[in-house]
Amino acid sequence: MRASRKSSSRVLGLTGGIAAGKSTVSALLTELGCKVICADALARRVVAPGSPALAEIARRFGPEYLDAHGALDRARMGELVFHDADARRALEAILHPRIRQAFAADVAAIRAADPRAVIVYDAPLLLEVGADKEVERVIVVHVPRAIQVARLMHRDGLTEDAALRRIDAQMPAEERLRAADHVLDGTAPPDLLRHQLAAIVAALDGPDAGAP
Repeated sequence: MRASRKSSSRVLGLTGGIAAGKSTVSALLTELGCKVICADALARRVVAPGSPALAEIARRFGPEYLDAHGALDRARMGELVFHDADARRALEAILHPRIRQAFAADVAAIRAADPRAVIVYDAPLLLEVGADKEVERVIVVHVPRAIQVARLMHRDGLTEDAALRRIDAQMPAEERLRAADHVLDGTAPPDLLRHQLAAIVAALDGPDAGAP
């Protein structure tokens, strides 16, 4: 475990490239009894209609980024920030501090109910935003680039070029893998993944749990 992380926190970070199979791993961790906190769900919560974050987004980007019901127009905003790095950074400056606060609140609520619960933070941008410092170990789900492309083309109906642009907009796979404590093969069968995850969870209670 890297020294900058929270030893003995019983919080696992889960991340991976787009279309790597992270959702499957998250579901398996839930089956194993872990309490999964999803960063995407936190992001939706902090921009709920009437929230301060949504009001700030409307001021910064304009009311055209809200839909007819006063909610965030995710498709339109997503298109903007995918092509405009300055807009992406501005949105992140609004969202990420609030997401961190929501994460801390959820962890506290889970701990109040079960101090020994294993918590999983399922976050596509776990490493990019420095949230790996809030977890004990980082699990990275990885598949070869060609598999990512094929999955995106099949799942989202993207062209090969569009799929490659989505992949290239993320952290390079090599950098993500260097930050990992555990790397899981996103093409592995669920039974094998479940066995590997059970071992990772059990190791949190092992004699060397929390040791660097």
